[in-house]
Parts: sequence; structure tokens; C-alpha cells
Amino acid sequence: MTADNIRSSDVRIRKKPAPHGTGTVLAVALSAMLLLGSATQASAESLMRALSSAYMNNPDIAAERARLRATDEGVAKAKSGWRPQVSVNANATVGHTHSNRSQPIVGKGVNYDSESVTISLTQPLFNGFKTVESVRQAKAAVKAGRQNLLAVEQQVLLDAVNAYMDVVRDREIVRLRRRNIDVLREQLKATRARFKVGEITKTDVEQAKAALAKARSDYAQARAQLAASMAAYERVVGHKPGALRFPRRLPPLPRSLRDALVRAERLNPAILAAAYQATAAEHGVKVAFGDLLPQLSVTASLTAKRDKREGSPVSRTRDARIMGTLTIPIYQGGMVHASVREARHNAEAARLGVSSARLTVRKQVAAAWSGLIAARQVIAAASAQVRAARAALDGVRQEYKVGSRTTLDVLNARQALLDAQVALVTARAEKIKAAYGLLAAIGELTATRLGLSVAAYDPTEHYRAVKNKLFGTRR
Repeated sequence: MTADNIRSSDVRIRKKPAPHGTGTVLAVALSAMLLLGSATQASAESLMRALSSAYMNNPDIAAERARLRATDEGVAKAKSGWRPQVSVNANATVGHTHSNRSQPIVGKGVNYDSESVTISLTQPLFNGFKTVESVRQAKAAVKAGRQNLLAVEQQVLLDAVNAYMDVVRDREIVRLRRRNIDVLREQLKATRARFKVGEITKTDVEQAKAALAKARSDYAQARAQLAASMAAYERVVGHKPGALRFPRRLPPLPRSLRDALVRAERLNPAILAAAYQATAAEHGVKVAFGDLLPQLSVTASLTAKRDKREGSPVSRTRDARIMGTLTIPIYQGGMVHASVREARHNAEAARLGVSSARLTVRKQVAAAWSGLIAARQVIAAASAQVRAARAALDGVRQEYKVGSRTTLDVLNARQALLDAQVALVTARAEKIKAAYGLLAAIGELTATRLGLSVAAYDPTEHYRAVKNKLFGTRR
């Protein structure tokens, strides 16, 4: 029995004659054991602490946050369509000219060099509303990305809940199976003793040995399952599991399936992300259509040039000009029209995706609700089964002592009790997992709604910092 499973009822003190002072020693030892058990329970990692650790350390959440920050940059890229483009063009030329008719001295060439610098600024005035729609499309994509981040957050927290409960369940099952080995070992010892005095046959001994061998096999399998659960816990939560315990209470849950469906329609990130993606696709159609509309821009340039020719004075010129450009597309080979049709088909698919997401979420909520109801019923049935199996085992043992029951009857009754105990532990774990699964299906399994003791990530902070950023390549 592990320290975190110590209860006061598990402590037994044999009443024996003891020397003076032994009672005081036993009392101190008992107090120390109880304090150890209480301290272990108090220091055990709660489910909320495990979820907080997963929220802070899980790489899947960190990766999705980085993807969202990359999506934020799409707004800044789209807004660049409103801003001017400035460029500098510099040229330098060094040359030698040889011509008998133009050179001042026959047979001698002329050296020359020139430099020029041009600064130009191009300001778009109208581009078929492409910039307006691109900005709207990018903003919708950002909102969809935030919902995707919530979906990943929910999945990680749900995985953490499942991993936590799997470790708690498997540890308890290992404890039950280890205790079963101890009981069957004593059963085998008693069976051999009765066989020696001729009360039972060799068959009874072999049955006890077979039951002990099976118990050892089940124990080995339970330990292997526990090792796998602990590895899954470490991957999701970020550290190895310490002392864990069954949660004392469930989170607030909907009162009815209808209430759960209504809340899921409003909160589930899969539905909301699909809706924002459909909005972005609608704006994408208008962006593609903008290539069929006229384009108007104005360009201002300033050029400074210096020419120096051997035998001639230096020439310096400056040229400043403003030029307006109007481009009216007539025919682009059909590519733009195909792009518009493609965007419209994508928008239609995105609209249908909203309906698909809504139906999927309704199915998930209904399944989670049914799973929770079933888990509650299984717990009630398993509890009754444990009580009945324990009473049956006590009765069979009493009848075995007077010879009206066989060794096999006792072993079967013992196995029935163990199976009922394992089923009860499993059902308790499944109830917790089903409750949090229901919250995830609704959309409420987030750090904020659970009230985790963590600094919640603010996805708008980076967006506000970059949406109007003009310069800089650092994040």
C-alpha cells in the first residue's frame, strides 16, 4: 500500500502485553503514520495543478501560439497595400571614348564618368478594393486562428485529464492486484496445510497455485499499463507523476443535454473557427475579383545626375516629376476569371464546413453526455457489485471452513470481488474523464473557464503590437 492510500482504518494495533512505555511508543508511531498520510494527501498533485502545468509547459500549445502570431502578421501585410513604396536607384559609369572625328587631338581618346541617384515614391490610390478586402480577410483569419488555439488548448487539457486519471486508476489497480497476490499466497499456504492433514485433495492445491500464477500475470500486466500511463502523463503534463488522487468534486456541468447543446453552439471553437474561415473565404472572393477592376496610382521621383567629360565642364542636372498611372485590365488570358471562380468554390466549401462542424459538435456533445450518464450508472452498479461480492466471499469462506465449499469456490469468489473492485475503480476514473470530455465538447475546457492558477495567454497582445507596425523584422 502506498503512502497516499494510508487511512486511519488501515492501521491495526494488536493488543499484547507490553513493557512499560510501549504504549506511549505505539501512540507516537500511530500519530506519525497518520500525519504522514495526511501530509502525503495534502502534498499530492491535484488535477488542477496538473492542468496548470500542462497549460504552461505543453509544446503543442506553444506551437499553436507561434502559428497564431504568424497569422497576425497577415493583417500588417494586407495593410501595406495602402502605404507607399519608396525606392532608391543609383548608377555610376566610367568610360573611355575613342573617335578621330570628335576628339580634340588626333589619335587620343576621351575619358568620361557619370553618376545618378533617383528616389521614387509610388502611392496606390485605387486597386479594385483589394486592400480593403485583404485586410478584412486577414482579420477573419486571425479570429479563426484564435479559435484554433482554444481548440488545441482544450485538447491538451483533456489529454492531461485523461492521463491524470489513467495514472490514478492504474496505480489503484496495481495496488489491488498486488494485495490479491498476498491473499492468494496465504490461501495457497493454508491449502497446503489442509492437504497435509488430508482434509482436501491435491487438486485443491493445484487450483490455488494456478490462481496465484494468474494473479502474478495480471499484476505484471497492470504494472506495464501503469508504466505506459505514466509516460503519457509526462508527455502531456511536462513532468513525471508524483502522488495523485481522485478529484474530490466535478466541475460545474450543464443540467441537461439541451443546455449542453445550446452552450456548445455558442462556445465551441470548432464551430467558431469554421464560421470565421467562411468569412475569410467570402472576402477572398472580393480580393480575387479586384484584379478585374481598374488600378490607379501616382508616382513621384527626383533624379540628380552628374556628367564629367574630359575637356568639357562638369554637367549637373536635377529632374523632379509626378506621374499618374491608370491601368484598365482588358484580358489576362482567363487566369483572373479562373481565380475568381476558384475563390467562390472555396467560399462555398467553407460555408458548408460550418454546417459540418456544427453537426460534428452536436454528435460529440451527445456522446459525451451519454458517456457521463453511463459512467454514473456503472459506478452505482459496480458499488453494489463490490458489496455483494464481498458478502459472498465472506459467506463462501465460512462455508469452506465447515467443508461445504471447495477451494475453487473460494478462489472464484475472490476473483469476482477483485473484478468488481477493478470495475469500480475504472468507472470512477471514467466518470471524471467523461465530465471533462463534456466540457471540451461544449467549449468550456479552457484555462480561463476552469480558473487555473496560471497567467492566461493573451492572443491580442501580439496582434496589437504588429497590426500597424511599419518597420522591424524582430517579433
